[in-house]
Amino acid sequence: MKARVAAILATATSLALLNTLVLTPGAPEVFASDVFGSLRLPGDAAFIAGHRGDRSVAPENTIAAFTAAFENPSMQFVETDVQLSRDGVPMIFHDTTLKRVTGSPKRVADLNVAELKRLDVGAFYGEDFVDTRMPSLDEFLELAGGYDKRLLVELKADWTPQQLAIVVAAIERSGVGSRVLLQSFSIETLQNLQSAAPKQPRMLLIRELPADPVPMALRLGVLALGTTAQSVTAAPQALQRLHEVGIGVVCYTLNSERSWAEVQALGVDGIITDTPSDLDGWLADNAPGT
Repeated sequence: MKARVAAILATATSLALLNTLVLTPGAPEVFASDVFGSLRLPGDAAFIAGHRGDRSVAPENTIAAFTAAFENPSMQFVETDVQLSRDGVPMIFHDTTLKRVTGSPKRVADLNVAELKRLDVGAFYGEDFVDTRMPSLDEFLELAGGYDKRLLVELKADWTPQQLAIVVAAIERSGVGSRVLLQSFSIETLQNLQSAAPKQPRMLLIRELPADPVPMALRLGVLALGTTAQSVTAAPQALQRLHEVGIGVVCYTLNSERSWAEVQALGVDGIITDTPSDLDGWLADNAPGT
């Protein structure tokens, strides 16, 4: 029965992708199945993405956390966040202000690279990480080049075409561009990215799925939507519609067995988590074939 459903979905997806290419100007040349391996059926194991690296063993968004994530065989993706410094350098950091991590009330955009590099982004996590420094996007991509993981890179807030060009250039220099999926909550950013780098795979982050998110996803040329477990369970038909046209669905940031079970039952393609090793163990016990 499962094989029959898979065949039906594959046929529907192929027809939908053909229609998308023919009818939708600027449709992406890379599809979710190219990046995710395949789209999942209900009950299939989702891929695992480490949230800001592997936060369970090192401070978030640091070289230590990324190294742990890259060396963890359970993870297929590593997620991170990018903001521009005052002097226009893409830096790896999540929060709107630096307060929680460094104690400074300022924002990344308020300081230049030299000033940001003087901040300690590890002491808040524990004594073993005192004097840890904030990495740049270039440093993150250079590290990624030594591994085979795919990268989910969130562009925080709104980005102009000129600002996006800086990030796209860094990705192109790195040699790992085929493994980078850019993501954002900002429609403006995704529209600008669609114009500036139409071939760069991208994902829309959205807290609540509309009943039919397909028109919006096709208009933006995204290959996936990232959303919450609550949104997917409230609108499972939206996930099904996206899969029917070959668009993936990823859920963030899920750290409990209950949430993992809910989204796996619906066929979510990927799970972003702070506890990748725990999720890997749970999938081994609850997803046949993993």
